[in-house]
Amino acid sequence: MPFINTKTNIEISKGKEIVIKQKLGKAIELIPGKNEDGLMVSFEDRCSLYYKGESDKPIAFVEVMILGTSTRDAYQRLTEAITTILGEELTIAPGQIYVRFEETEYWGCGGKVN
Repeated sequence: MPFINTKTNIEISKGKEIVIKQKLGKAIELIPGKNEDGLMVSFEDRCSLYYKGESDKPIAFVEVMILGTSTRDAYQRLTEAITTILGEELTIAPGQIYVRFEETEYWGCGGKVN
């Protein structure tokens, strides 16, 4: 039950959303036990984001939330994949992308807590 939310200060076309969503669906498999079947993805484009006091370059803040825990190594691999995806699809430089991970013990879905 992972959730990936991508915020950026640039526009993301519907076509790019679909491509990025598909690539994130594969990338989430870098976290053991996770796959696209339970993945929810969200995009927030044209956000008011500033990095180092500036907003004149493409910037992204990506939140990855998962049920349970994982390892630093798995998060490293996923960070690399997310950075590559956003670089290829949105031309965002690696140094302009933050990725935040959040682990949770409980997650509700379908009216039940897992």
